[in-house]
Amino acid sequence: MGKIAFVFPGQGSQVVGMGKELADQHPEVNAYFEKADETLNTKLSTLIFEGPQEELTKTVNTQPALLTTSIAILERFKQSGIKPDFAAGHSLGEYTALVAAGALTFEEGVYAVRKRGEFMESAVPNGEGTMAAVLGLDRDSLAAVTEEVNNSGNPVSLANLNCPGQIVISGSRKGVEIAGENAKQAGAKRVIPLEVSGPFHSSLMKPAASQLREVLDKLQIQDAAIPVIANVSANPMSTAAEMKENLIEQLYSPVLWEDSVEKMIQLGVDTFIEIGPGKVLSGLIKKINRSVKTYSVSDEASCQAVIDALKEETL
Repeated sequence: MGKIAFVFPGQGSQVVGMGKELADQHPEVNAYFEKADETLNTKLSTLIFEGPQEELTKTVNTQPALLTTSIAILERFKQSGIKPDFAAGHSLGEYTALVAAGALTFEEGVYAVRKRGEFMESAVPNGEGTMAAVLGLDRDSLAAVTEEVNNSGNPVSLANLNCPGQIVISGSRKGVEIAGENAKQAGAKRVIPLEVSGPFHSSLMKPAASQLREVLDKLQIQDAAIPVIANVSANPMSTAAEMKENLIEQLYSPVLWEDSVEKMIQLGVDTFIEIGPGKVLSGLIKKINRSVKTYSVSDEASCQAVIDALKEETL
């Protein structure tokens, strides 16, 4: 039996009503939604369960909402007795992974990502920065494109290396537009502007990073119980000091998702379980390596299906 990794989604996976069915059926799951409301002193659970979607999609709400929902779903899945060998998360999902690995308490995690969302939203005035997905161009060619645009005074850089042929760029509106055009000339199949409120994972997030450091300095980050693969390096991290530096750097550095998945496979992972709403990461993992098994757990039915499938494998 190979190793198992739990992976946690980032922004873009949120949907109104996520986690509600499990919260209604399991008091221990609902307890997390209540804890989030209490920690943030707001009715986050009402926003998660009832919307509206526009409010839920605001960075400052999405981040604590996704972390809360994923950890609540994990609470239900834990009853299966299935334990991970590694954890990882995409951008915001890295915080969820750290909570799952015992490096952060749930309350600290939900507080940290609420602050992170605030800092990210205020780092760049609304509308001045953006992101776009570039399809069908390799990373070296795209890096050359962004470097040239960046050097001409329009900030833009690689933000998310998601899977072969899918890379997100981030920066000033003008930088992203020019880089998008140049990427098409360099052979990109498509460039898709993303509905985001800022240029995340770019150098324009550096002001947010220094604010985030002040918040993280106050948290009691512990060493993790299982290795968590860092977005910024695609290497396992387990000490508290390492995690804090990686979380700060992560704000303005690319998310090396493809590399992170490859690293876990090298370390013996053959089963990835996405815990949280949606199937975004499962889709990316399949594009990175077709031979590994991917499952996603978001509600009672999927939870039971994954438990049954994994029990059959071990028989």
